[in-house]
Amino acid sequence: MRENGNPKAKSIYEAKVPPFYYKPRAEDCLVLREQWIRAKYEREEFTMNASQHDGGVTGNREGVLWKRGRDNGQYHKRRFILSEKDGTLKYYTKDESKGPKATINIKDLNATFQPEKTRHPNGLQITYTKDGHTRSIFVYHEYGMEIVSWFNSIRAARLYYLRKEFPNTSEAELIPRITRKYLKEGYMEKTGPKHKESFRKRWFSLDLYERKLLYFKDPVDAFEQGEVFIGSSDHGYEVLDNIPSGVRGNKWKYGITIVTPERKFVFACENEREHKEWIDAFKEVIARPMSPQDYTAEAAVQRKR
Repeated sequence: MRENGNPKAKSIYEAKVPPFYYKPRAEDCLVLREQWIRAKYEREEFTMNASQHDGGVTGNREGVLWKRGRDNGQYHKRRFILSEKDGTLKYYTKDESKGPKATINIKDLNATFQPEKTRHPNGLQITYTKDGHTRSIFVYHEYGMEIVSWFNSIRAARLYYLRKEFPNTSEAELIPRITRKYLKEGYMEKTGPKHKESFRKRWFSLDLYERKLLYFKDPVDAFEQGEVFIGSSDHGYEVLDNIPSGVRGNKWKYGITIVTPERKFVFACENEREHKEWIDAFKEVIARPMSPQDYTAEAAVQRKR
């Protein structure tokens, strides 16, 4: 099955794609690309004659997903309820009489496909803020169409929230903030604030829009071990492609130093390719001007230390 990319076909099969609906790129995972093609050409969800021009996807959804347990790593069926009006995503354990296990505010919610982390082709990572930390839950559904519908329902609810919260902001500015993938993820070694501590291998996730580098002991940990706020070059932030003189103990030899107004964060990469990718990603964050929300986030991260 191949996507016909010519303008005439696009004008027919993408005539009424809702603004929240995610259009996958070549680098996106298979389930997103496959379901996008099926939605267009098999189900014809976005043609002028389609009965529903949202593909049946709205910001309200209810159903069962397999959720990874926080402590034992086993997946269990859990009922999820997404409410656009309430601005929440809730999920329940077997005993629903106790109420929801968690109520997630749409304001803080993000979703991104993570087949490698979940070890399932339809795996989704949902993150949100809990007690000042980033909470991650990992879910999947056996059917690709269902998990992609959940993803786009979350996007619909997020766009509904953003439109209400920022009524004077253009849709073109809001859409990139509906959901986002991490700019870069992978393992690096890190040392502590004195640069004399042992280097430890950690999993890192760099969020371009939140300007945060999160690090975890394991990629599927429920909470981050720590975070680094990365501001702009105009405010004293810099990335160096080496390790400070005198620092010892790193097994991996390709060093990186993030300079902030408070301190220097020192990392090491396994190989030259990873080193270049991380350097380029950090430079992309540092090159972005800081917004008023970024200053608030910077202060919040500093207060945690």
